[in-house]
Amino acid sequence: MKPLLSSFYFGSVEHYRLLARHQSAVIDIGEHYARQSYRTRTSIVGPNGRQDLSVQIVHDHGRKMPVREVRLSYSETWPQQHLHAIRSAYGNAPWFIHYINDLEQVLLTRYERLIDLNMATLELGLRWLGLSAAIEIASEYREEQSPDMFDLRSLLHPKKALNRAVPPVPPYPQVFAARHGFTPRQSIIDLVCNQGPLALHALGA
Repeated sequence: MKPLLSSFYFGSVEHYRLLARHQSAVIDIGEHYARQSYRTRTSIVGPNGRQDLSVQIVHDHGRKMPVREVRLSYSETWPQQHLHAIRSAYGNAPWFIHYINDLEQVLLTRYERLIDLNMATLELGLRWLGLSAAIEIASEYREEQSPDMFDLRSLLHPKKALNRAVPPVPPYPQVFAARHGFTPRQSIIDLVCNQGPLALHALGA
């Protein structure tokens, strides 16, 4: 069965483990936008420990919006803030220099919609790992789960424990592990900056 996922900003290592284990996946952009989820946030490990990076959107208060309609807000300089945080976290990581240009290109592009940004980060993660999973975009909300899919839209969430359908990625070396220990469920950024060409193997896929 292929996973049915919400869109995600850069995505956690568990997202990419799923994509490494399946030939295809479905991204639902017709579902209603939900706050404090992977749709607008990713997590890195900096000098002071775990740090969430959150994308800013244009809020239409009182109206539920499908993800495909959510627009990005640039009233604050969150892209530059994210880049600064990534540099602080991974400037001394062994493979940082190989990925910073890609990160700058995506983060400094002024996308209009959240989904455009999220798809750009997804494509970047797939390229970094050398994955060829076919990504199907569902523009309308999938009310019922198809027999060939398992629905992880509400189960794969940064504030929820991992579901048994999403096994955790094994520990791998991290820049600040001596200070904080291994910090699980991090962004794909954390994985590639620390593991480089060994990133796919580190997923345990």
